Parts: sequence; C-alpha cells; structure tokens
Amino acid sequence: MFNLKQLFVITFLLIGSQVGFSQLGFSHEIGAIVGPVQFRSDYGQSQNEQTNFGNTGIGIGIVHYINFAYRADCNCYSTDTYFNDHFKLRSEISWNKTKLDHHGEWVSADKTSANADKLRAHTGEAQNFDIGMQIEYFPLSIRSFQAFSYRFAPFVSLGVHYTAYNPKSESTYGNVLNENNIYSYWYADETYLPAVPLGEQREYPINLDSGSTWSVVASVGVRYKLTALSDLMLDLRWQYFGNDWIDGFNHQLDSNKNNDWLLWLNFGYIYYLD
Repeated sequence: MFNLKQLFVITFLLIGSQVGFSQLGFSHEIGAIVGPVQFRSDYGQSQNEQTNFGNTGIGIGIVHYINFAYRADCNCYSTDTYFNDHFKLRSEISWNKTKLDHHGEWVSADKTSANADKLRAHTGEAQNFDIGMQIEYFPLSIRSFQAFSYRFAPFVSLGVHYTAYNPKSESTYGNVLNENNIYSYWYADETYLPAVPLGEQREYPINLDSGSTWSVVASVGVRYKLTALSDLMLDLRWQYFGNDWIDGFNHQLDSNKNNDWLLWLNFGYIYYLD
C-alpha cells in the first residue's frame, strides 16, 4: 500500500504553505488537467519509438495557483515588482496510469527463442499518485495578460513532487516472481556478456511492493486567455523519479540504466477565484 503517513504529512505541509500565502492577500486560481503520459521505464527497448508510443497511458490532476500579481483582500493589483508580475506558485494533486509492454528488436517476429516468448508474455502497469509544488515563470507580464494585452502567455516551471507508486506485473507463463517464467538474461549472465563473470546473478528484477519517492518536475507550456476569469493551458511535463522501481521492474542490463521517468502532455482549464 501507499505510505499514507508520509502522504498526509506532505499534504499538510502543502496546504499549510498555501494558507500562509493566502493570508498575505494574494489571489487564487484553480483548475483541472488531463492528457496522455509516456512512461519511460525498463519495459521495452530504450530510445525506441515503438516502445515510447506503445507504453502510453493517461494522467489527470487538480491544480491550484497563488497569483502574486493581484490581491484578493482589496481587489487590486499587488506591489509592482518583477517577482509578483512574472511568477506563480503551483500546487498539484495528480494521478497517472500506464499499461506497459515490451516492444522493439527483442520481441520482433523473427525472434523465436523461449526467452523472446517470455518477453512477449510479460506485461505490467505503472500507477502513481502525485502531490507537490512548482514555481512557474512567465517571461511576459502577468498583469498585461490578465488585461488582455495579449492572448498567449508562455511559461516554464520547476518543482518537486512526492510520488506514491503501486506497480503491477504479470505473465502468461505464470507468476513473475518465479524466475522460470521471465526473461533469463535479466537476472543471470550468459557467456556473451563479458562485463560480468559467468554465473554471477544480479538482483531479481521484479518487485511489486508499493512504495514512495521524491521526483523532480520540469515543464514548458502556454496559457490562452479565454475570458477575464478563465484560461486554457497546454503543458508538456518531464518528471524524473528518485528510484527505478516505479514500474515494479528494474533490470541491470546496459539497455536501460536510468531511473524511471515520464513525459506528460496535459491540457488544462484554469479558473480565477478572486
């Protein structure tokens, strides 16, 4: 199960920071986001287009912004500083889910070995719950955007999220925790792998325990001014996780040594509360 104690602590701290800014009189925005997620994991072949597009899922979320350019307590603009006019603080709760399969060279039709069959039989699922905060930078004036001086406002963001993950995995051969049912090269070396002495075994590559970790989030996007109190948003996110077990799968082959990460193209609707 997810680490609920840590999740509650992070949620409490996040809400506390938002309340602190609210007491300073800054205005609020709230919105919803949804879009496709490409989960880059140990499934499939690294840097392979078929893998990247084949392992695509969905993400949804709720976002909240602190808008420093406007004060809710007086319905007036805040002090005209560069920070107030170019930065927003974004907090988020989101969820994503991706079905995972093996794609690429090693499962192509010309591969007819028992190991190739075991690769084709192995599937998984990455399911993650996220909560965190990002700082967004708008190169153009936020005040001018709110006043309809222009319709589009690009932005970039950087932040840290707490991720609770709950992976799944199965095979038509049987229990994936039985080494006889999975691709043997993931845990035992063959003679043509000279980097490791013959017979040496690595850590078993599948662990389906739920867990949690921190992740780094960066994105680039744009807002479109729809009405005086609402925007549309397009946001492309890169998220890099603190370990390689988010999908429950971590083989030690050279083909994929990075931690799990994802790309999320999300579409959003933002409403100004104050």
